[in-house]
Amino acid sequence: MNSFWLMLSQSYINKFKTKAFLLTTIIVAIVIMAGANFEKIVGVFDEEDEKTKLAAVDESGTLLQPLKQQLSAQNSDIQLIEATKQTEAQLTKSVENEKYEGYILLKRNEQGLPTATYKALSVANSTLVNEISQALQMIKGQEMASQLKLSPEEMALWNAPVDVEKVALAKEAKSEEEMMQAQALVYILLFFIYLSVIIYANMIASEVAIEKSSRVMEILISSVSPVKQMFAKIIGIGLLGITQMAVWFGVAYYAFSSQSDDSVVSLLGLTTVSAPLLIYAIVFFILGYFLYATIAALLGSLVSRLEDVQQMMMPLTFSVMIGFFLSMYGLGNPESSFITITSYIPFFTPMIMFVRVGMLNIPMWEVATGIGILLVSIILLAVIGARIYRGGVLIYGKSSSLKDIKKAIQLSKHQ
Repeated sequence: MNSFWLMLSQSYINKFKTKAFLLTTIIVAIVIMAGANFEKIVGVFDEEDEKTKLAAVDESGTLLQPLKQQLSAQNSDIQLIEATKQTEAQLTKSVENEKYEGYILLKRNEQGLPTATYKALSVANSTLVNEISQALQMIKGQEMASQLKLSPEEMALWNAPVDVEKVALAKEAKSEEEMMQAQALVYILLFFIYLSVIIYANMIASEVAIEKSSRVMEILISSVSPVKQMFAKIIGIGLLGITQMAVWFGVAYYAFSSQSDDSVVSLLGLTTVSAPLLIYAIVFFILGYFLYATIAALLGSLVSRLEDVQQMMMPLTFSVMIGFFLSMYGLGNPESSFITITSYIPFFTPMIMFVRVGMLNIPMWEVATGIGILLVSIILLAVIGARIYRGGVLIYGKSSSLKDIKKAIQLSKHQ
């Protein structure tokens, strides 16, 4: 048993000290902090930026001043500079010399309604065009109201959006606000589960392949059984994953809890994470990890070169990706029968069942069934994986996937 704990600690400590692990942990933590404070970061740069200068040619003679007033009312950063007397050739040259961001031609169509043409070296800035379009739309509405002799109150009623209220009949159902908060939280936690499973499963397979390619495996199996090696690696790297996740969740908790009440993070409900939801995230992360890690270990034992790891891991990677994409669909339609059925397929359960738990108030027996399916699947894969791993570590040469699995099982019988 001492050899098992020694290998477990070595798997954990050796990977913990690697630059890749430390850099990944730090970079993701920085990204979390930046994401939580995105509005503040953008605001710092926006405060330093000058207003966007646009030259304006008003061919109608009646649109420039109303447009300026409307942009000001919208708190827009666009500054219109009258250039009616300049030719388009002169304006193009001014744009090329970066005097203006671009220029806009204002005129009226046959019905007397305002139209505009925006010209710039690049029209990639859709925000700028949308602001101008919105301002002209307001001017058009005001002119139409004047022609129809509508009062300001009537105009406000004309433009008021239709109010559609959503009411859930079931007592346990979540409100629209709760659904929006749950969706944001589940999306973030789901992404972490997906990313972590991919990283750690590949880490296990790569470590096994490296030991085989360097012939270290031949020395190890003479003193420690292959099965002990497999589970020592799985548990050791699993603890590494929990360490990394704890750091990221700690940073996220600090970053989100310090946000103001009017920030996007607060409006989405990310400043307060539901304790049950967080517990389910941890449970499904651990179960999903052991499910995929066991498969990754046995697949890694079948290759003797590091270059073959990615090819061997491709089916497993696709399985995780399919589960993630199905979960994304489930976020928008968690009550779908398709989502319900796929939540009981072991390879997809860690992510899809988590989506259902986060978005719906499903019966506890359904959650217990999903967890039970995962536990049974993990035990079966561990038993089968141990046999394949025991024989797989003795196979060298080019991998041929399924044929090597059969060969590995045969070799394990003679040990």
